[in-house]
Amino acid sequence: MFLHHSPFWLKAFFPGFIWRVPTQEKKIYLTFDDGPIPDITESVLETLARYKAKATFFCIGNNVEKHPEIYKQLLDNQHAIGNHTFNHMNGWKTEDAVYLDNIKQCEKQLNVPTNLFRPPYGRIKKSQSRVVKSERAIIMWDVLSGDFSKEITQEICLRKSIQYTRPGSIVLFHDSVKAAPNMQYALPRFLEHFSNEGFTFEAMAMK
Repeated sequence: MFLHHSPFWLKAFFPGFIWRVPTQEKKIYLTFDDGPIPDITESVLETLARYKAKATFFCIGNNVEKHPEIYKQLLDNQHAIGNHTFNHMNGWKTEDAVYLDNIKQCEKQLNVPTNLFRPPYGRIKKSQSRVVKSERAIIMWDVLSGDFSKEITQEICLRKSIQYTRPGSIVLFHDSVKAAPNMQYALPRFLEHFSNEGFTFEAMAMK
């Protein structure tokens, strides 16, 4: 089970994490986790381009190493890049030193200046987050599409994503094999809906 919308009590439990961009302007911050992946990431780029949308890609360092040509496409298309560890590590199950080193390994592989970090599965110990927050912004999400779940239909993935998105929402999709069927159905329809409502789609600022 998962929550499509991050409630206030969850955000309060992780102080200092970024869940939403505070704005009343019609701006949405699309994010994609776990790529780059051949064909899937490229299809996302094509879809985003059709709507003149920018996004933030939280990349796994190992995938960047394996698919540098696709990673270059992200940069060439001026999307933002974030760190998602080198091996998609679950912070709850990993010793602090190993986890923090894996983040640095990913940072070297990305080879671009970015302070954006998202913990895989959203799971990070407080001891780990204290160190990470001193150097990076920990980006969570306001809306979880649920594209990774085989327990929901494509239609529910789309409907819930639309239902909970508001100005400043950080919306989480995945450019992964597991999520592809739901994501590739929901993403273009999500973009179409909010484009018709006058929204724009922005990348997060890398500092």
